Amino acid sequence: MSPPACLICCLAAVLWLSVLCQAQYEQWGYPEGYPGPAQEHYQPPQLPPDTPKIQLRLTGDKRKHNEGRVEVFYNGEWGTVCDDDFSIHAAQVVCRELGYLEAISWSPASKYGKGEGRIWLDNVHCTGKEKSLALCSSNGFGVSDCKHTEDVGVVCSDKRIPGFKFINSLTNNIESLNIQVEDVRIRAILATYRKRIPVTEGYVEVKDGGKWKQICNEDWTQMNSRVICGMFGFPGERKYNARVYKMFSRKRKHTYWDYSVNCTGNEAHLSSCKMGNSMVEKGNSTCQQGMPVVVSCVAGRAFAPSTMIGYRKAFRQEQPLVRLKGGAIVGEGRVEVLKNGEWGTICDDNWNILAATVVCRELGFGSAKEALSGARLGQGMGLVHMNEVECSGFEKSITECFFNKDSLGCSHEEDAGVRCNVPAMGFEGRLRLSGGRNPFEGRVEVLAENNGSLVWGTVCSDGWGTMEAMVVCRQLGLGFANHAFQETWYWPGEVSADDVVMSGVKCSGTEMSLSHCLHDGQNLNCPKGGARFAAGVSCSETAPDLVLNPQAVEQTTYLEDRPMFMLQCAHEENCLASSANNAPANAYRRLLRFSSQIHNNGQSDFRPKAGRHSWIWHDCHRHYHSMEVFTHYDLLSLNGTKVAEGHKASFCLEDSECEEGIHKRYECANFGEQGITVGCWDTYRHDIDCQWVDITDVKPGDYIFQVVINPNYEVAESDFTNNIMKCRCRYDGHRIWMYSCHIGGSFSAETENTFPGLINNQISHR
Repeated sequence: MSPPACLICCLAAVLWLSVLCQAQYEQWGYPEGYPGPAQEHYQPPQLPPDTPKIQLRLTGDKRKHNEGRVEVFYNGEWGTVCDDDFSIHAAQVVCRELGYLEAISWSPASKYGKGEGRIWLDNVHCTGKEKSLALCSSNGFGVSDCKHTEDVGVVCSDKRIPGFKFINSLTNNIESLNIQVEDVRIRAILATYRKRIPVTEGYVEVKDGGKWKQICNEDWTQMNSRVICGMFGFPGERKYNARVYKMFSRKRKHTYWDYSVNCTGNEAHLSSCKMGNSMVEKGNSTCQQGMPVVVSCVAGRAFAPSTMIGYRKAFRQEQPLVRLKGGAIVGEGRVEVLKNGEWGTICDDNWNILAATVVCRELGFGSAKEALSGARLGQGMGLVHMNEVECSGFEKSITECFFNKDSLGCSHEEDAGVRCNVPAMGFEGRLRLSGGRNPFEGRVEVLAENNGSLVWGTVCSDGWGTMEAMVVCRQLGLGFANHAFQETWYWPGEVSADDVVMSGVKCSGTEMSLSHCLHDGQNLNCPKGGARFAAGVSCSETAPDLVLNPQAVEQTTYLEDRPMFMLQCAHEENCLASSANNAPANAYRRLLRFSSQIHNNGQSDFRPKAGRHSWIWHDCHRHYHSMEVFTHYDLLSLNGTKVAEGHKASFCLEDSECEEGIHKRYECANFGEQGITVGCWDTYRHDIDCQWVDITDVKPGDYIFQVVINPNYEVAESDFTNNIMKCRCRYDGHRIWMYSCHIGGSFSAETENTFPGLINNQISHR
């Protein structure tokens, strides 16, 4: 290779590595844009000399690190704040004093549990611009008629104040304060780790007062390392070669932070750890007896360290006893556990960040960013296996935590979920949406290597569909796909990026990056070209999730013999077997009839892809079809071969019934809007045309009955695995029995293996 070409390659590699390294620090509760300039110039507050000296902390039953019960340290004692007259302005003062950019909300009535000791402040009035809670008007310290049932709590923003510097106003009791710094990072030191993505080993550095500083390792413990690794998406820590780092540290001058760190190991975030000893007070501000703290983290299987070239790992579940469902991105979802061969959910009573962290680490992620309640990521099906879960934070599995086996009173409206810290892989830096009206839509443009340099280009839209769009939205952290577009002329992207750099893309829908999907590589093939025919997407933070009620199918199945002259409409719509084409008008067809009850358990309404202007009028049935095919009904032999089939076009999508408190929004009468509202279901009764399988030509025997909803993935959903339902079926020539009906993924793999024909006939994406 010539010297100029070699130089170009090196520059391209350095550029790409800088993008990935920057992404290492953008995933969790600190300002975006590291290592860019501060977003605002932070000035430590100048308080009047007579201002009472206080310190604040957020504590209690948290569901994320940046929320909790407000506690005030005053006069050598921690106490709480009463909710009387408290406001969002007071919450703003609390959050800013703790180094967060702003307050999101506040909660009265001891939402985070009842505190202990004194209630220091009552009837607090703030304008929101005070530099300390001590400057807000109140009854005075210790003057209160409240009880701890009125303790107030706040939720602060994830982002920290750029340039924030912790100022200690206490002369003692420093060990009772939570750590307050602007940012934290793991900085790779050794060359072998600087080239790896994700960064798993290096110095632990904190950003305080706008400057990065090392931490002295004299008081550092394994529990501290466990917390740091968890924050960066790693489930555990390991030993490292200390001798190499000692040699390295002797050759460098270090700037040490003034304090040490004291974590118990079950914290989900460094901000929940306590301050350790002051290094200045120990007379050892230069850490003369030690060296900078080093951590070495263990990555989960899905994120195993790799050089930046050739990384081709798609997301895989690690543990068979717990899984996440319904999440938009890797590391989030509704928590489901396996019990007696059947998957079920966890009730959110007492659900907190400790229990959520156990789930996250068990699955190969880091600690939890948030413990979700109230079925925030959709409702599950089946049983509620666990309730009132209590974890220490050190369990290897959520199934080892104490829980109440009696889940009476818990419904799927209370399903618990998690959002986990995951390693920064830098995938979002290789993809962008261009030309859209908002950040959630646009033409898909990818960063690809071309003649030794990195260039932006488009993706060929041939074969582009919902599954590919799902991967794009996940890679960018924009939630679920809303639509996949094969023409994007109405989104003028960057002219310099018009050329196609990726073609033949085929995704399963679970990949973390579009580059992990099958594609043509360097052998591009795109007859239509890019530009106006480039692939595009629109993303949404929520998605529907359709699930068929298996009990309704099992309980309504029966046989009917019906003459051909009564089946003319159904025959026109291809709802009968092909042998009906030659059947006389007085011949009978044997129909396997059943009812379908299709629930929307997701977070947004299910709407047909086609607008009402393109719905097709069917004169025979006197209704419009909004989707070409909405369901597939099949009868299979035990080895998975089709023996009879009958598909059903979506003649009408409407809310037949809804859960209590939810109003119907869709009905087909008078050319009304079609869809299924969240919390509602659409019932196709057994006596409706085409609600059957024609089994006239089927011989007696044992079979598998299968229903697939939204089989062509025309509409994006949060979970496609539960769109399939299967039943065991026995037909003796006169009667039929349907039993063991269940949704796909509701049983363990071992149980599914005992169900003939399931494995070789699973729903496939391509």
